[in-house]
Amino acid sequence: MGLTRIRLRRPSPMRKDGAVTKRPSAVIILAAGEGKRMKSALPKVLHPIAGRSLVGHVIEAAAHLEPEHVMVVVGHGRDLVVEHLAEVAPWVLTVVQEEQLGTGHAVRIALEDLLGRGATIDGPVVVLTGDTPLLTGETLSGMVAEHDSACTVLTARVPDPTGYGRIIRVDDAVSAIIEERDATDAQRSIDEINSGMYAFDAALLGASLGKLGSDNSQGEEYLTDVIGLLTADGHRVQAHIAPDADDIRGVNDRAQLADAAAIMRDRINLRWMRDGVTMADPASVWIDVDVELEPDVTLLPQTILRGPTAIASGARVGPGTTLVSCEVGADSEVIHTWAELAVIGDNAQVGPFTYLRPGAQLGDGAKAGAYVEIKNSTVGDRAKVPHLSYVGDAEIGEGTNIGAATVFVNYDGRDKHRTVVGRDVRVGSDSMLVAPVEIGDGAYTAAGSVITDNVPPGAMAVGRARQRNIEGWVERRRPDSSSAAAARAAAPSNEASDRVTNVDSTDSFREE
Repeated sequence: MGLTRIRLRRPSPMRKDGAVTKRPSAVIILAAGEGKRMKSALPKVLHPIAGRSLVGHVIEAAAHLEPEHVMVVVGHGRDLVVEHLAEVAPWVLTVVQEEQLGTGHAVRIALEDLLGRGATIDGPVVVLTGDTPLLTGETLSGMVAEHDSACTVLTARVPDPTGYGRIIRVDDAVSAIIEERDATDAQRSIDEINSGMYAFDAALLGASLGKLGSDNSQGEEYLTDVIGLLTADGHRVQAHIAPDADDIRGVNDRAQLADAAAIMRDRINLRWMRDGVTMADPASVWIDVDVELEPDVTLLPQTILRGPTAIASGARVGPGTTLVSCEVGADSEVIHTWAELAVIGDNAQVGPFTYLRPGAQLGDGAKAGAYVEIKNSTVGDRAKVPHLSYVGDAEIGEGTNIGAATVFVNYDGRDKHRTVVGRDVRVGSDSMLVAPVEIGDGAYTAAGSVITDNVPPGAMAVGRARQRNIEGWVERRRPDSSSAAAARAAAPSNEASDRVTNVDSTDSFREE
């Protein structure tokens, strides 16, 4: 799924009982890494889940803290990341880590950049990673609310801690974070792991960052080393255990991306079901974070809702339906449909196998049926396009019926033109409405007509050649065919003839 361009909310002062609570001076989000295991030209933090980039989810969680500043440290693919942030969160500050010299280095240059902007850093500094899309604002709020030490480490307890740094505690305080490769067998049995996310006392963080070295196998400044420096200086480090271990789950490859997307799907679907939405098969329903659903909506299997889609009470969507940034009115039914930037009124019927392109608007009680494509057009209340038709750049009045296989011919090879069809019009099957053209209220068009001129209200428009029947043609031209044999069997006494019969099928429409 692509990214839906919706701006994330800007933080405002967080208040509780009328007073400002522990408001961080800054949240620093680390998003400079290359993400080699993703094997993608797209920077890792821009990969989407539920309609939002990985880093976008982290920014949204950070906004719950109402910090003074949110900073994103960028590096690999920085132009793309900065462009994305400018679009979805223009209030975020970015700082470039020219060389990826470690997490400690990234935090240090972010603080230096913030001070260089004249900011005052007197509240906690929260450090997050940009590849943890399942992180929630509630988890971060809990961590900051408990923070009353030099550092609070966000941790989680997991059944299998393999590969993670272990949290070493002494008297309920954190004494060290031990990477698995450096851990003893006893330490490896610890099930509390480090998330790589923290809340720091700003002054102590700054002092510790200045002491970091790069004498390690990677030649980098590790933020985890700050924990050892703080404890060595006698400062207390505490841990806040995430209520859901998935909150700290990072994404490093496509398999982990899919795992995180499935967890996000289940969280979103559970919330909507608890809010009164029916899902026949929640595992096959995918809903973006910006979708809005009213109670008593029914979502059938294989339904995908993307972008700021809104569905009103009583509507039934699916199976096999994708809606992208659409509105669906109350009690409408949308079956086996792809729709994008479309508006569907109340009590409308769409599908099956319908394609609503941007600008399609269906009024209350309207219908767009099987194998119908509608683009940049308005279909009025109770108007119907039942089957096998293309409607482009048109306005269709209320109560009008568009016959099967009708095509609104809107493109002349260079420009698009508009067709206006009045109210209570009956357009015959297999009609071609060649724009620009208008069909007046209450008018008819004969089946198979090509309409190139305006049709007055109440008129019958006929735009087709006279039919000719050339009798005996098959026997003369295809005497050995099965068709000729069938014709002979139907009329054995008839002889081949060149006789031509003229038929005018519009006689029934002529006035006496």
